[in-house]
Amino acid sequence: MSSHHFVKEQQEPALLILKTEHTNFEKIAPLLEWVPTVLVAESEVDTVLSWGIKIDVILATTGFQKANIQLLEEQYPLRFMSVSEDNFLDEGLQYLIATKHPAVNIVGYDHQLAFDLENKLELINIVIFDGPIRYFPVQEKSFRKWFSESSIQLHAPEGTLIEVKRQNESQLVKVLHATFIEAEEGTISFQSTHPFWIGEMV
Repeated sequence: MSSHHFVKEQQEPALLILKTEHTNFEKIAPLLEWVPTVLVAESEVDTVLSWGIKIDVILATTGFQKANIQLLEEQYPLRFMSVSEDNFLDEGLQYLIATKHPAVNIVGYDHQLAFDLENKLELINIVIFDGPIRYFPVQEKSFRKWFSESSIQLHAPEGTLIEVKRQNESQLVKVLHATFIEAEEGTISFQSTHPFWIGEMV
């Protein structure tokens, strides 16, 4: 087998592109490093193809499929997956869960709607890219991670209390709309009685 011939074993996170308006190829390129399965909503197909990305599945209405049937040949082995209008996210996630993908990076999803995804987290690991921020869920009551110096967003239902510990200091943060904390380089511990999401600048 030649070195440039990849076999997708579905161990790497899949890539689900719903919108491209607040991103560009440079931000998405690192997500392609391990040749993930790529799903794209019909409205973004032209942009994604213009970036030179190979699409595996287009989430498409029947109208789009009829109008773009030539893509099946031009982009072989591309396939269409039929979806109803505005159901691209749910159908894409159902496809990835059914095909045993362990994780997915979702590009172009409003992080304000992250809580709508929580019933899926037992079935698939989800990371959201919304504009310049990457959001990942924290489902355990306590969580530790090393951060470079940056601003971190804590995203949870309004009023959620999260304890934030750095080296020798601890603070209790009450989450309001768009709550950011400043991180110095080092390990930060988080503790909360409710699941929440952490947003990091990409």
